[in-house]
Amino acid sequence: MIEPPRRSAAFLQPTSWPAPRGYANGMAASGRLVVTGGIVGWDETERFPDGLVAQVDQALRNIRAILAEAGAEPHHLVRLTWYVTDMDAYLEARRDLGGIYRDVFGQHFPAMALVQVVRLVEPPALVEIEATAVIPE
Repeated sequence: MIEPPRRSAAFLQPTSWPAPRGYANGMAASGRLVVTGGIVGWDETERFPDGLVAQVDQALRNIRAILAEAGAEPHHLVRLTWYVTDMDAYLEARRDLGGIYRDVFGQHFPAMALVQVVRLVEPPALVEIEATAVIPE
């Protein structure tokens, strides 16, 4: 019998609240902590693709690669904090972004926050994402 992956976290959802769509209200976890810096959507040559959707795709793939370095997988994620330079562009692209998210991370939706910022350190960057994962011991 193949065992399902060990989960490092539990979703926290007050019973009287409506179910969130595409994120968790909270997570409880124990294990080895894996934290990324702010990850932008450039490739290994520090080139940015055009547009928010393409940059989010690359940023999520970059996060997945960092998680793999620690032996973590997307289902170990407990938090993502997204910084975008244009909230309207994000909202207009939600459907495409959701598809990309599921392609890269599957159906695991940790606690998330989304913040609009004036700009990011790298001028061509349209998005920067911080990730926190917990690998069960």
